[in-house]
Amino acid sequence: MPSGLSRCAALTATAIVLLLLANMTPLMSLSVLGRNSSTTILNGAVQMWHQGQPIAAAIIAFCAIIAPGAFLTAMAAVLNAARRPTVPAWTSEILRWTRYLHAWSLIEVMLLGLLVSLVKIAQLARVGADIGIFAVGALTVLFPLIVANFDAAEIWSRIEWVAQADTAARRGSDARS
Repeated sequence: MPSGLSRCAALTATAIVLLLLANMTPLMSLSVLGRNSSTTILNGAVQMWHQGQPIAAAIIAFCAIIAPGAFLTAMAAVLNAARRPTVPAWTSEILRWTRYLHAWSLIEVMLLGLLVSLVKIAQLARVGADIGIFAVGALTVLFPLIVANFDAAEIWSRIEWVAQADTAARRGSDARS
């Protein structure tokens, strides 16, 4: 695997760990008049659903959990397939999806919203940043780094070569028949 793809694989593996951390640990804690509360990204979407805002809850769940998770899973699959001497044909379909999934992974928008809410709420209560928000902050840096280090053209060229070899093999077997 070329060094750019190796670097991309390392960044993707790190981002997967951080995405799990961001979704499993609280983002922030809030203390008002002796009452303490903390929440995760998923709990925030669930609370919005229960408060009668299902569209906003679905958008948050998709753009902050589902799309980033699917993007990183697809990248891991493509990078794992790229380690083989001949890249399987199914990689092309997943490679197409990575572009769309990355566009819908709006981690940085969520982080900006969280920081604005922290500043606004800080006037009314004691607010603490928990480990989840630091994981989200790291993800906002890792996603562009993954895309910058990913050489899709190199993988596409190897997929096309496999497809051409398969076509040539089929033509040869048809001629023998």
